Amino acid sequence: MTHTRYAFVKAQWHADVVDRALEGFLQLIPASQVDVFDVPGAFEMPLLARDLAMTGKYAAVACAALVVDGGIYRHDFVARAVVDGLMRAGLDSGVPVLSVSLTPHHYQETEHHSAIYRAHFVQKGREAAEAALGIAKTRAALVPMAAE
Repeated sequence: MTHTRYAFVKAQWHADVVDRALEGFLQLIPASQVDVFDVPGAFEMPLLARDLAMTGKYAAVACAALVVDGGIYRHDFVARAVVDGLMRAGLDSGVPVLSVSLTPHHYQETEHHSAIYRAHFVQKGREAAEAALGIAKTRAALVPMAAE
């Protein structure tokens, strides 16, 4: 069965930047095909991504977050745990789970940096949509091969 629905999970930390990824995603995939879910932060994304993937409703689940370096090692721990968790969610569920989770090392909460990252997140959202559409097409082509 081919799914035409997609889930998009976005962390609310730095929502002014992270929400731009959804804008980019919706440039390629119609909003009518996308269910959007908010989570408090990046750390909560893998569990929800797995739960959404396991429903069988979605061709892919995309997740977006901005994990900034607050001057302590915690950002590296969170970023690694999030990306590893998203990969595991995809492997465990058999549904592609895509990451738009970025960890800039020099992010400052200035208008200049925010503008740069807002634009960057739009691009990354588009790239996630391209990946979602591409992997769905590739996986759909595997179905007839398996029947042979």
